[in-house]
Amino acid sequence: MKILHIGKQGNLQRFAAADGFLNSLDLVDLKPDLPVEEYLSQAGDADFIVADAIAAVPGALIRQMPNLLAIHSEGVAFNAIDLKAADECGVYVCNAQGMNAMAVAEQTILLMVGMLRNIVVNDAAVRAGHQIEAKENYMQNGSLHELADCSVGLIGFGNIARQTARLLKAYQVKNIYYYKRHRLDPAQEQQYGVHYRELDDLLAQSQVVSLHLPVTETTRHMADQTFFAKMQPGSYLVNTARGELVDDAALIEALKSGHLAMAGLDTLDHEPVLKDHPLLNQPRSIASSLLFSPHIGGITAASFYRGYAMIDEDLQLVAQGQKPKRIVNHPQIPKAD
Repeated sequence: MKILHIGKQGNLQRFAAADGFLNSLDLVDLKPDLPVEEYLSQAGDADFIVADAIAAVPGALIRQMPNLLAIHSEGVAFNAIDLKAADECGVYVCNAQGMNAMAVAEQTILLMVGMLRNIVVNDAAVRAGHQIEAKENYMQNGSLHELADCSVGLIGFGNIARQTARLLKAYQVKNIYYYKRHRLDPAQEQQYGVHYRELDDLLAQSQVVSLHLPVTETTRHMADQTFFAKMQPGSYLVNTARGELVDDAALIEALKSGHLAMAGLDTLDHEPVLKDHPLLNQPRSIASSLLFSPHIGGITAASFYRGYAMIDEDLQLVAQGQKPKRIVNHPQIPKAD
């Protein structure tokens, strides 16, 4: 059997188990964004496609691969795969849901603690030779806070938010609120140590608000002027989900007014982020209230190993004539006679 990998070349050899199913397949390893004809000429007879989470797998490719049984995202996202074409061709589409949940949860906690300890300003103070002045200022004012001092609101409660809640419990955070469309049952709320709040109540009651949602027509720029106005004065925003959730202009105004103390952002709108991005061109008073990381929350080595273990399991099941575990589409699979 043959597998076409569309993504960073070498990933399959690097992260798939040496003795696993994937390494028993004939591999064609190609870069994203090549013409469909190039993929077809080298791997038109492939049984499987494994694609980078943002690599396009168009219907024109799917429909011209007669042996294709399954397409698997290397990550959680699968919106660049033509699901309609896959459905029509009876091809399973799967993703590696949960592969990076702990990694992104760790990044979320990192940004929360980093803001509470004001590491942007404090790193600069030490580098400028003002270590003792910075320390004495905090000792005099008692203005450094522990995460356990804060109420934390999680907007969205999927795999990443659930892992974040577990970590917050370890930090002894007592008030962990969550909002999602369908409330958990009481046993699950007790399991994660969380309390349900409607969105407006969560914003009003949380000193730290963390976004854990996909981008949809409803959620795009949901963190806007109205959203920030409902947050507590002096509160903190964390975004390790998608940059498009935040209205940059509204965020700048909230920071400028002091209504928002800081924002910790692992992802920004309009990636890749270049020097002309509006959040990178603010005066020092605003810049010191922004803590960035380069969208690395979910790309730990452990995440990739977990993801490829999922891919190995799913594609082996398909090869054995069984349904994979992580299906995200509705393929029209012919019934066996």
